[in-house]
Amino acid sequence: QVQLVESGGGLVQAGGSLRLSCAASGRTVSTFSRYAMGWFRQAPGKEREFVAANRWSGGSTYYADSVKGRFTISRDTAKNTVYLQMNNLKPEDTAVYYCATTATVASATNQYEYEFWGQGTQVTVSS
Repeated sequence: QVQLVESGGGLVQAGGSLRLSCAASGRTVSTFSRYAMGWFRQAPGKEREFVAANRWSGGSTYYADSVKGRFTISRDTAKNTVYLQMNNLKPEDTAVYYCATTATVASATNQYEYEFWGQGTQVTVSS
């Protein structure tokens, strides 16, 4: 069974930075390198939304317009870990952030195509 464990959330002032990590287990390194990995977030009272995704290790990356230029998704294949570097954080970035993975996707930005999800990590940005 695939498991995803997020970490790195916390409280930060506007303009600050955080790096989220998502450690994956349950598949070999070579297998995960071919999996799509994505980050999504859900703010209070709102639906979960796409943040960033990587189709496979070394493959295309995608970002929501709201985070483009501020957030960067990356992967350490040897560690089966995906990161989300978040810079210049804004209060509207406050949410629970989830990582997700799946073997194949038609659209890496579509949360409904992801099979496995982490438990989420809280990010709070104060003004």
